[in-house]
Amino acid sequence: MATYGFLSSMPPTKCGLATFADALAGSLATPEDTVIGVRVIDSYPDDAATAANIDVVATLVNGDRGALEAAAEALNRSDIAVIQHEYGIYGGRDGDEVLDLIDMLRVPLIAVLHTVLDNPTPHQKVVLEEVVRRADLCVVMSRAGLDVLRDTYDISVDNVLVIPHGVTPPLAETQRIATAPVVLTWGLIGPGKGIERGLRAMAHLRDMHPRPTYRVVGQTHPKVFAREGEAYRTRLLETAYRLGVNDNTEFYGEYLDRDALEQHIRAASVVLLPYDSTSQITSGVLAEAVASGIPVVATNFPHAAELLAGGAGIVVPHADPSAMARAVRWILTHPDEAAVMSDIGSAWGREAGWPAVGERYREAARGVAAKTARAAA
Repeated sequence: MATYGFLSSMPPTKCGLATFADALAGSLATPEDTVIGVRVIDSYPDDAATAANIDVVATLVNGDRGALEAAAEALNRSDIAVIQHEYGIYGGRDGDEVLDLIDMLRVPLIAVLHTVLDNPTPHQKVVLEEVVRRADLCVVMSRAGLDVLRDTYDISVDNVLVIPHGVTPPLAETQRIATAPVVLTWGLIGPGKGIERGLRAMAHLRDMHPRPTYRVVGQTHPKVFAREGEAYRTRLLETAYRLGVNDNTEFYGEYLDRDALEQHIRAASVVLLPYDSTSQITSGVLAEAVASGIPVVATNFPHAAELLAGGAGIVVPHADPSAMARAVRWILTHPDEAAVMSDIGSAWGREAGWPAVGERYREAARGVAAKTARAAA
């Protein structure tokens, strides 16, 4: 029997980290093993935690020393702490308040590293180095992440393990919805997602019959909304009109649960990830798209280059709408080859399902606990 103590953003916070933490907790929870959690927030909320798989026992309000101490004490009631690390969710400069919390822990620590920058600022570099040094084990979700840690940071990677991003089971072929071509981009929307270039790619496909529909699904990222409201989405709409693709572009601005999102995934012919980032080592949307058996076109960020190398999609240069359009056109006009891509992605998804990923974390936790026990003896 084991109790895992999670530190992360959690539902109802709408972000990939919160979704990841809840899904990972679900893969770890058994009749014998339980997950308790400390929810990380910027200010005291009016909403209550709604994580499906985590018993939220405390709240870490950034900048509140008392909340920091209470959070550490709550995690110390577990057998092993599992911290989701992302610079932007913790208080202090580059989220360095998390280091104070780590120093208060009396239980073994696994740190899951969601962002490993290949060109960090000096302080970002120090923060991540200290997280890695102080954790008993760190997890990255791609070989690219491990390579960046080894090449860029002044640390040993002996305590770093690669465990892929978990995914929901792939859709069975009989569940796919037969429709006219749909090119799908989904996730929280904001600058950096490259959707402007996705729209320009669609302008290159206006000669196709039938014309594919570009479907952009997801609400504006909460931090973008807090800063500028829906100005970014408005700019996207204006771009669609200016390019003459507004009649075959659909925007769905709600944050969708899995069942609602799955309806869009089942209708998609291609998933387009036109991200601006050249250093993204983890993308949950990419992992879910591949696992769902939808051919993917993605810019050449590290996780895409790694995951699509097996043949589940096509990698294109950044900021190149023409290349995106050529890749989408090729997939839509080569159904046999697209079916092979789909099969490759679905096969990968069966290996990377949350139950299998949860077992990897469970094994890692047992190893950490055994090592800690030997050191204490």
